[in-house]
Amino acid sequence: MATTDVAAPRTRSTGRVRGVAPAFWLFVGPFLIGLLIFVYVPIVWSVILSFSRGQNTVTPGDWVGLRNYIDLLRPGPFLDSLVTFTVFAAFIVPLTFALALALALLLNRITFLRAFFRSVFFLPTACSYVVASLIWKLSIFNGVRFGLANTVLGWFGVDNIAWLASSDPPWYWLVIVTVRLWLQLGFYMILFIAGLQRIPKDLYEAADVDGAGRGWQTFRYITFPQLRPTSIAVLLLLLINAYQAFDEFFNLLGNSSFARPPLVYLYYTSQQNQDFGHGTAGAVILALLIMIVTLAQGRIFGFGRAE
Repeated sequence: MATTDVAAPRTRSTGRVRGVAPAFWLFVGPFLIGLLIFVYVPIVWSVILSFSRGQNTVTPGDWVGLRNYIDLLRPGPFLDSLVTFTVFAAFIVPLTFALALALALLLNRITFLRAFFRSVFFLPTACSYVVASLIWKLSIFNGVRFGLANTVLGWFGVDNIAWLASSDPPWYWLVIVTVRLWLQLGFYMILFIAGLQRIPKDLYEAADVDGAGRGWQTFRYITFPQLRPTSIAVLLLLLINAYQAFDEFFNLLGNSSFARPPLVYLYYTSQQNQDFGHGTAGAVILALLIMIVTLAQGRIFGFGRAE
């Protein structure tokens, strides 16, 4: 007697497990609420306040239209602060990029104490910018004979240098660039090491077969082209961080007129002068500049473009 198998009815899977949606909102909901209250609402409020006079108040009112923006874009302290950023970026961006790449290439090839050296160079990343700036100011580049830099120079008969004064040459740039370089070099070195480890070994083996050495030719035609996405990302991060420079300038120079980046100027405008209208307008201009530079650089270098 033939028996027929009766297939059990199949239920169509919808790809949703019962209870996922409530659990999702339970864990993500508080974060979204905090993001809305502490990030997006202040951003919108700042944009609205930038069209107001905003003197001694953060409540929009007494509308002035684009007057705050026009005042900031006239020749004056804010445009001078953008020039300061340009000088700072011209020093710190290529210097950090080149040294981080060189360290990554070196530490990626050595086998002796590799983890130790990577940790040593990465460790300053965990240090506070405020603490590092005060160490640079009070211990290393102190303008008296007890500073480490002046002590070492004194051994060679060089007189004391006022490192943080508005002198000629402007020695304060050496202090600012070195503290930022010490703090961020290890982070970008790790990014380059991650990019180096993603390069297929077959490319180097093929280069060896073709007679190419492990020197400049291999770096130029294999290593650096393969690091293109990492290099573009590093450049973007360096430029954005340069725009946002605050701690080292504020703690080393204060509200100086000779080296004052945009954020320091906006801080004193908003907090000391209580001029929240011009302060928020400057913040909006700075955010737009960062956005434009980031999009332009991504467009030029093809960041995110499929290879």
